[in-house]
Amino acid sequence: MAPTLDAPTHLASPQLKPRDGDLFNIDAALTEEERAVRDSVRAFVDEKVLPIIGDCYVDGRFPKELIAEMGEAGYLGANLPEEYGCAGLSSVMYGLIMQELERGDSGIRSFASVQGALVMYPIFAFGSEEQKKHWLPQMAKGTKIGCFGLTEPDYGSNPAGMITRARKQKDGTWILNGAKMWITNGSTAHVAVVWAKTEDNDDVGTSIRGFLVPTDSKGFKAKDQKGKLSLRASDTSELVFSDVHLPADAILPKSGGLKSPLMCLTQARYGISWGALGAAIACYEEALSYSKERVMFGRPIGGFQIQQVRLAEMVTEIVKGQLLSLHLGRMKDAGTFTPQQVSLAKRNNVNIATEIAREARRLLGGNGILAEYASMRHMANLESVYTYEGTHDVHSLIIGQAVTGMNAFS
Repeated sequence: MAPTLDAPTHLASPQLKPRDGDLFNIDAALTEEERAVRDSVRAFVDEKVLPIIGDCYVDGRFPKELIAEMGEAGYLGANLPEEYGCAGLSSVMYGLIMQELERGDSGIRSFASVQGALVMYPIFAFGSEEQKKHWLPQMAKGTKIGCFGLTEPDYGSNPAGMITRARKQKDGTWILNGAKMWITNGSTAHVAVVWAKTEDNDDVGTSIRGFLVPTDSKGFKAKDQKGKLSLRASDTSELVFSDVHLPADAILPKSGGLKSPLMCLTQARYGISWGALGAAIACYEEALSYSKERVMFGRPIGGFQIQQVRLAEMVTEIVKGQLLSLHLGRMKDAGTFTPQQVSLAKRNNVNIATEIAREARRLLGGNGILAEYASMRHMANLESVYTYEGTHDVHSLIIGQAVTGMNAFS
C-alpha cells in the first residue's frame, strides 16, 4: 500500500513509549506503517542474517540464499512504483529498510542498495517503457540481479575522466570497450548498467550515456576482487569490456551527460545515510549489552565512568544522525531535497558510524576482535562505506561549494 505523506500523520501519539534503546523516542516521529516496515526488516535480519553473517564474512562469501526472500519481502527497489512490481514505499520507509539491512552487514545493504538505487532506479528514470517492463519486475523479485559500472581503475572520484567508450555503428548498434572497478554484485549480476562516453550526438560531441549490458555478452568479463579486508560478505568485481557488441536498444534513451549517473549516486547516498546508522546501532547495542554483562574489578564495566562516556557519545551521535536522515527523508518525499543535503547526511552518518564502531570494539576489549561479535566487522566494512559513493573528502568539497559558492575541485 502506498504511504500517505500528510504531515500530521508523522506525529505519533505522545503516549507511545520508546523502544528499548530509543533514548530520544525516535519512534514517535514515525508513522505506524513506517514502524511496521522497520520492525519486519529487523525481524528478517535477526532471524536470517545475524546467525550466518559472521561466517560469511570470514569465508568471504555473499549469502546469495537470502536474495529470493529479500525480493519476496519487497526490499529491492522498495521506493519504486507498484506498476513495475515494486513496493511503492516512501523514501523514509526505504531508508528504514536500508538501516535494518546494514544493522546486519554493510554487504547485505550494499547488495540491496546497488540493485535498487543504482540499477533499478536508472532503468526507471532513463529507460524506455519496454526496458522498465522487462527488467524492473524481475529485479524487484530478485530473479535478475544487476550491477552499476561507473568507477574505473584510474577514475574514481573524477568520473568525468572515464575512458570506457561506446562506439555507434552505421546500423545503430554499439561496440563497448573499457573497464570498471570496485563493482558490487559484478560476478552475480545478469545485467550491468554501464556508463560510457559516446560520440552519438554531433551537436554536443562526446557525451556520457548509460547502457544495459547482459553479462553473458561475448567480450564481457567479471573478475572477483581478491584480498579484501572489508566488505568480505559482498561480491566485488572488476568488469572488462572487449569489443562487446550491443543492440541499438541497449542504450538508456533518456540518459545523457554526467548528471545521469550522479542522479543515481544521489539515490544510493541517501540510502547509505540510513544504512550507516544501522551499523552504528548494531555496534552500540552490542557494546551496551556487553557493558552490563562483562564484570571487571568486581562489577559490570558499564558502571565505570569511561565506558558510560563511550556509550553516551555513541547514543548521542546515533540520535543526531537519525533525526538528520529522517528530516532528509521527509524532504525527499516532498520533493524538496538537494544532492548537497544528501552529501551532508552521507558524510556525517558514515563518519559517526565509523567512530562508534571503533569505540564499541575498544569497549569489548580482546573479545572485540572475534567474528562472533559484530563491531570489528562493522568497523572494517565502514572503512569502505567511508570511501565509496563519494569519499568523505569529496562530500566535504560538495558541502563547501554549497556554502561558499566556490568550486574547490580544481
